[in-house]
Amino acid sequence: MKTVGLFQAKTHLSALIDDAVAGKTTIITRHGKPVAEIRPIPVDRKTRALQAVERLRALRSRLKGPPVSARTLIDEGRR
Repeated sequence: MKTVGLFQAKTHLSALIDDAVAGKTTIITRHGKPVAEIRPIPVDRKTRALQAVERLRALRSRLKGPPVSARTLIDEGRR
């Protein structure tokens, strides 16, 4: 967990938000005393699963060439 002063938090807010997206928590202090916390919002399992599916769909759309079956990949790996 990172601790930053209020001035630094104001000047680097977007970086602190990026940290929260990455799962990190930041404590903001004023005159050395903790006054606020920036942290990731808890996501339920269903939402996390839907996000994973969306990421897989995005990855699939970037792949080139015809689809390949799992069996073909396994057979090629054994050669």
